[in-house]
Amino acid sequence: MKAALIALALLGATHAMAQPVQHDLTDAAAYSDATGEGWEDAQRWSVRAAPGNYRVTLTITGTARISVMAESRRLMLEDVAVAAGETARHSFIVNVRDATLPAPERNAPGASGVRLSAREQTSLNWDDRLTLEFLSDRAAVRAVSVEPVTVPTLYLLGDSTVTDQPDDPAASWGQMLTRFMADDIAVANHAWSGETLKSFATNYRLAKVLSLVQPGDVVAMQFGHNDQKAQWPQTYVAAGSTYDAWLAAYIAEVRLRGATPVLINSPERRNYDEAGRIVPSLAGYPAAVRQVARAQSVPLVELTEGTIAFYEALGPDEAAKAFADEGRDRTHHNTYGAYQLARIIAAGMAQVPELGEHVAPAFRTYDPANPPLPASFTLPPSIIRSNAGQAGS
Repeated sequence: MKAALIALALLGATHAMAQPVQHDLTDAAAYSDATGEGWEDAQRWSVRAAPGNYRVTLTITGTARISVMAESRRLMLEDVAVAAGETARHSFIVNVRDATLPAPERNAPGASGVRLSAREQTSLNWDDRLTLEFLSDRAAVRAVSVEPVTVPTLYLLGDSTVTDQPDDPAASWGQMLTRFMADDIAVANHAWSGETLKSFATNYRLAKVLSLVQPGDVVAMQFGHNDQKAQWPQTYVAAGSTYDAWLAAYIAEVRLRGATPVLINSPERRNYDEAGRIVPSLAGYPAAVRQVARAQSVPLVELTEGTIAFYEALGPDEAAKAFADEGRDRTHHNTYGAYQLARIIAAGMAQVPELGEHVAPAFRTYDPANPPLPASFTLPPSIIRSNAGQAGS
C-alpha cells in the first residue's frame, strides 16, 4: 500500500513515470485527500492527477455491458460487452487540466488563470482529479491503470453547443466526440456556455489553450451562435467583417505554434417552416466561416448543413427528442442529439489529413440524412442529473 501511495504522489506531481499506476477498484473506500483516490459516489471514481494526457486502461471481468464517461461527462466507452468468465481490457485517453496560466511578466497585462464562471467553480474539468463515471454495474470493473502519455491533442474552442455540459440529459457534441476518436489522441474541450470569439479571448480561455498547444496538435473552433447577437454589444462581431477578422487572428495564433487550425460551422437551430424545412437562423455566419476557410486554406467541418439534414430527416416531432429540456430548447441538445452531431463532426474530421487517422475507423463516415431514431439510443443516464434548462449559448 505504501508503494502504491508513493507512486500515486508521483502521478500528482509529474508525468515522469516509467510504468502506469494500477488501482484496485474492488476497494469501496470513499475518495480522500490522504490517499488521493477513491469513490466520489455510487458511480464515480477519482484519482488525483496533474494536468496532462493520460492513458486509462480498465480491467473488466464477469458478464457486463459497460459504458464509461470521464471528467465532466465525456463519453469514452459505449456498451462494451464482456462475456461470462472472460477478462477484457479497454483503453482510452483522458485530458486533465487546471485553470492556471503562466504568470505574466512584471507590469505586463495578463491574469493568473482562466476567468471561470460561477457554474464552473465546481466543474470536474478544472479540479485536481481524473474522474471516471461507470454507467452500469461498477462491480464488473476490477481495476484501472493510469499512465501519463505524450499524444497529439485536439483542442475544442466554442460555446455551449460544444462544451462538456455538466448535467444529464443535456449534452453537447464536444463531450461525445471522445467516443469516436482512436486511443492515440486526446480531446481537450475548452468550450463554454455563452462564449464568443471576443469573450473567449478576454476570459483568457484562448490564452490557456495557446499556453498548452504544441506542434502536431489540432485546434478546432466553432463560434457564431453568440457572436451574432447584436443585443450583446460588448461581444458582437459582424459576419463578413469583424467576425472574419477575429477568426483569422485565432488561425494565425494557432499556426504560429505549429498546430493545425480547423473551422467548424455552427449547428442550426430547430425551427421549421410549414413544409417541414429548417428556417435558417444563423444569418451570414456560416457563409463567413466558409469564406475564411477558403481564404486561409483551413479545413472546414460543415456542421450547419449536417444539422439541417439531420433535423429535416427526423421531422419536427422526432427532432424534438434530440434537444434539451424535453424538446422545449431549440438550440441545445440532449445525449442522443449531441451523439449524432458528434458523428457528423467525426466524419468531417476524418477528411482532415492531420486528424483522419485519429478517428476510429468505424466512424469515419456518417449520413445525417439517415440517422438512427431517438428510440434506438440506449446510453444509460449519468448520476449527475438536472431538470434545469441550458444557460447561455
